[in-house]
Amino acid sequence: MAATTSERPASPSPGPRPIQRLQESVINRIAAGEIIHRPASALKELIENSLDAGATSIKVTVKDGGMKLLQIQDNGCGIRKEDLPILAERFTTSKLSTFSDLSRLTTYGFRGEALASISYVSNLTVVTKTKADTCAWKACYADGSLAPAKAGATADPKPCAGNDGTTITVENLFYNTPTRLSALRGSSEEYSRILDVVTKYAIHNPHVSFTCKKTGNPSPDVSTPSSSTTVQSIRLLYGQTLAKELLHTSVSSSGKGKDRASGDSSDEDVADENSWSAEAYFTNANYQAKKMTLLLFINRCIAYSYLMGDRLVESSRIKRALEAAYNGVLAKGASPFIYLRTMRVTLYSLEIEPKSVDVNVHPTKKEVHFINEDVIIERIADTVQQALIGQSQSRVFEYQTLLTGGIAEIPSSQRSKGKRKAREEEDEDAADDSHPNGASNCDDPEDNQSAPAPSQIAKRKVYSYHKVRTSLKDRTLDSMFPVTHPSQLKRTESGGDGDNSPGTLETPPTVRDKEIKESQCFLKSVRDLRNSVTKAKHHQLSEILEKHTFVGVVDPARCLSLVQHGTRLYLLNHGALATELFYQLGLRQFGNFSRIRLDPPPELRMLIALAIDAEEGLAQSGMTKVDAVNRIVNLLMARRDMLQEYFSLGISEDGLVETLPMLLRDYTPNLDKLPLFLMRLGPQVDWTEERSCFDTFLRELAYFYVPEPVLLPEGGARGDAADTTSEEVGAQKATLWQIQHVLFPAMARYLVPPKSLLDRDVVQVADLPDLYRVFERC
Repeated sequence: MAATTSERPASPSPGPRPIQRLQESVINRIAAGEIIHRPASALKELIENSLDAGATSIKVTVKDGGMKLLQIQDNGCGIRKEDLPILAERFTTSKLSTFSDLSRLTTYGFRGEALASISYVSNLTVVTKTKADTCAWKACYADGSLAPAKAGATADPKPCAGNDGTTITVENLFYNTPTRLSALRGSSEEYSRILDVVTKYAIHNPHVSFTCKKTGNPSPDVSTPSSSTTVQSIRLLYGQTLAKELLHTSVSSSGKGKDRASGDSSDEDVADENSWSAEAYFTNANYQAKKMTLLLFINRCIAYSYLMGDRLVESSRIKRALEAAYNGVLAKGASPFIYLRTMRVTLYSLEIEPKSVDVNVHPTKKEVHFINEDVIIERIADTVQQALIGQSQSRVFEYQTLLTGGIAEIPSSQRSKGKRKAREEEDEDAADDSHPNGASNCDDPEDNQSAPAPSQIAKRKVYSYHKVRTSLKDRTLDSMFPVTHPSQLKRTESGGDGDNSPGTLETPPTVRDKEIKESQCFLKSVRDLRNSVTKAKHHQLSEILEKHTFVGVVDPARCLSLVQHGTRLYLLNHGALATELFYQLGLRQFGNFSRIRLDPPPELRMLIALAIDAEEGLAQSGMTKVDAVNRIVNLLMARRDMLQEYFSLGISEDGLVETLPMLLRDYTPNLDKLPLFLMRLGPQVDWTEERSCFDTFLRELAYFYVPEPVLLPEGGARGDAADTTSEEVGAQKATLWQIQHVLFPAMARYLVPPKSLLDRDVVQVADLPDLYRVFERC
């Protein structure tokens, strides 16, 4: 073996690899990857092109986070038709022509690589029109050159309809670079980055109207008007809470703290090649955050350092200098910050002579260098620090009182009174706080007078029988644990593989506070019904229901409950109120109902036959059972398309009831009433006239949803009925829980009570001041 090994010839050493020229497509894709990192970076380039074109309105439309569709429309100067053939080629630009133009650059872009890079990694379409053109021109691009819109067509630009300006559509971004596409985040995160870019440019360009929305959404997520100001844009985008803490200062090379708008700068400063000026909007010490964000604009080159990873121009040196300026003002661990994710804003606009700025540093213009950087940074930091110190003489601390009405402040002149007098004033203050919004009961004759001054509130005597000792925000422990109907528990346990009962839930849901929005409907009959509900509103009863405190169900068999409002106690027929509630909820969600899916779906004919068997008086109508069943089934089957579209009552072609409309979340109607509901749709609904049809159908749907009176067996049951008794007790508990924790909160939120409920369904049974008068007589 040793001899054989020694005789083996040595492998030749590898030689140098040949140098070869890369293909043009490979070069362009590599360059595109340096410019376009994600949809937000592509949008940044497109927004800068629109601003350079003099646009005053920019609209952005996004689909799937910009990966499926990213469209930007502006009203700028447009692109000439003669320039469209070379529009998407690399290094084609209208911003400069010679290298010396870089020293006089006042635009966002200058290299002409943005559209070229986008065309190499997406499907690019441009529709543009100048003011001189009679029509718009549409061109499609692929790999930097014109491409036909569809197979068999020519690649030349085509005339089309359009407004002045340019609309650029980017579709299927990174479709040919799967590695880059897989590295992107989800569509929601990419869309948030897009919103962040639009927001930042909207702050820096308040004279331009910005709009950004998702496809299919009627309302935009970002919308700013034109002809605004920087402070107004911050207030619109981030709220008054943030805008009220803004400070403003300016500094220039000629001196500190001079306002640019005052026009004090001399001609010598303007002529000096090293002249500069800066304007700062930053928050004071009353507003703090955990992280700092710095937004920096240098000439027309936007630069900001954003801790979440946005990729525009950064300036770490300015960021460190401003952090040092805030060190002596903010508490340890607190920092100033910019825009929505952080609650403190520091916005800078720095103007330097173009010849003093070198913008050709980074492929994506991420960094810039400028002359006298140390002097400029030190001057800005000192000016900001002086402004912060001047505003730090006093601090504003917001706090929330324990009670909703607040505590009346006692003048300092009264603090030296005796203990007895002070104790009386504290009792009076506590009594004032017990009323909602700090007001006392409206039935007190003294309350009909004009509201006293805050300093006089503590002097007024409020008697004990006028105090409201309950709060609308109180929540009991049992409201957090839904009680499930025993029938649902049985069906869940025995359901097995998809054998669940119709419309039942496998687990009891928690009560979710989700608003039921009114559907948009153009039918005149539905709008008339909604207007009639609004006109019949009784304002005093509406206030009672909106601000009531639930006491309890006093008679489940008669559907009677007690509620408290102010110092009064009311007895309500919750069955009648629930009927009106479900009718209005059906009218509110007309044409846009959620669905309760029945699995397995029962047969329509069988359900109606069950209801007719239990119906009395069929013989008086002169119809047989079979005739009545066939008539109702044929009536519903002939109108099943309408029932599905308007009410989400799904009936299949085979006559199976598949879905029912859901009127209220976390509330499941008693499905034992389903046969009666379907049977009553035949004789009780007026199918001949549109408005009467909708009105009567919604009434029947409300009757189906109303909780039935639960009768608890007296003395229990015997023998084999023991299990039935426990089931009835569980059914009553589940019904009572839904009445208290689902129906009454829904009434307070959605019910518009008519005056007719006062006739017999709402009765005042007690009033605390009247009870005190009775006790005084005794």
